[in-house]
Amino acid sequence: MSLVADASLVTAQACWVVAPGQAEIRSETLPALAEGEVRVRTLHTGVSRGTEGLVFRGEVPASEAQRMRAPFQAGEFPGPVKYGYVNVGVVEAGPPELLGRTVFSLFPHQTVFQVPGSAVVPLPPGVPAPRAVLAAHLETAINALWDANPSPGHHIAVVGGGTLGLLVAWLAARLPEGTVQVVDTNPSRAGIAAALGAGFALPEQAQPQADLVIHTSAQAAGLATALGLAAFEATVLELSWYGSRPVSVPLGGAFHSQRLTLKSSQVGHVAARQRDRWSHRQRLELALSLLTEPVLDQLITDTAPFAELPRVLARLAGPDAPDTLCQRIDYPPPP
Repeated sequence: MSLVADASLVTAQACWVVAPGQAEIRSETLPALAEGEVRVRTLHTGVSRGTEGLVFRGEVPASEAQRMRAPFQAGEFPGPVKYGYVNVGVVEAGPPELLGRTVFSLFPHQTVFQVPGSAVVPLPPGVPAPRAVLAAHLETAINALWDANPSPGHHIAVVGGGTLGLLVAWLAARLPEGTVQVVDTNPSRAGIAAALGAGFALPEQAQPQADLVIHTSAQAAGLATALGLAAFEATVLELSWYGSRPVSVPLGGAFHSQRLTLKSSQVGHVAARQRDRWSHRQRLELALSLLTEPVLDQLITDTAPFAELPRVLARLAGPDAPDTLCQRIDYPPPP
């Protein structure tokens, strides 16, 4: 039985993309807490620049509208839509075993919300709430390596030094006797790549003949670079999602003579090799358990209060997007 059974109504504020290129904060009233539900007061959310940028710009293809729904999305693409899936908060009402726990959930940007207790995952000891906003990206990186199946001793290139690419590199660098090189056009990524145990190169200086190439830049030029770095019969794993943008893929040249494999990876399904043994929740729990490393705080480069989120989304999705890795949004204390 729920610890809290009051019928008091709670007002929440949430960020909605009301039309392509336009977001605003809206108020809503939560219903009374149902049996088995938890009420969570948000501490932090994270902005997934790639996917949320596409949502903000209205670039979700109609054919993918259902598949790209976030677990607790409200509304429909292109808008109005309440979207997001990186939420860290404290349970303030619900079953006794969860009351007061700091939890991660796949809920959009909202000050307080209610979901089934099964939809939240408590943070493990040693994982601070501000760092836990990296969990969704790290879960994607884990799934990518499950799809890629790298081996000890492999030379691995990660093309794209954003949050996801750097987390992939961090995981891959833990494999013994191999090398990992992050390839990006921004030389400022070199320092953080080194801190995460990986090398760095600009595209024109990258080491070729990689046994595995993982592409995360969401740019056609990055995909061309990734194909050019692949060794004979190597795999290029594509993690980028381009939405409705057409992408030119250079499949001439050495693509056929090198017998390359171009493979997609997407976090919506657990990688096929692990699907019989791992659930989505177990994969998320694994990601959270890995966030005890303080070096990962370097990936959270920008913070802003919740009230500024509409302007933050416009800035991150604009043509002159800033040099931001993970953007964290910080929420006000309860009234």
